Amino acid sequence: MAEAIARYDAADVIDASSAGVSPLGFIPDLTKRTLTMNGYSADGLTSAKTTQDACDSADIIINMTGRRWGEIFSNQEKVEDWIVQDPYEADPETYQRVLEGIQRRIAQLAKGLRDKREHRATEI
Repeated sequence: MAEAIARYDAADVIDASSAGVSPLGFIPDLTKRTLTMNGYSADGLTSAKTTQDACDSADIIINMTGRRWGEIFSNQEKVEDWIVQDPYEADPETYQRVLEGIQRRIAQLAKGLRDKREHRATEI
């Protein structure tokens, strides 16, 4: 869900992609439905495995695994840990609550990135 939300709400400052440590191999129907009901497109979403190369090329890594990033990959300096419940196999209300939490976090991240971009522009 985070990728779809970031692509729509923060495309000006975030080039979003997502991958998982233990991907399902498919996007759950309730994920697609929740996104659609909230005005987001699930088109192009995939269930991919995280790779070290992808982490190396990222500017920011949002870790929503609930595990310490160093246990998984290096690049700790790029990581923001977000505590996000995995809604898989939960009810629609849980999916909606998780989506709303992700929206808030992405809005905060995007605001910080926009502020940083504006600050750099005023220094020039």
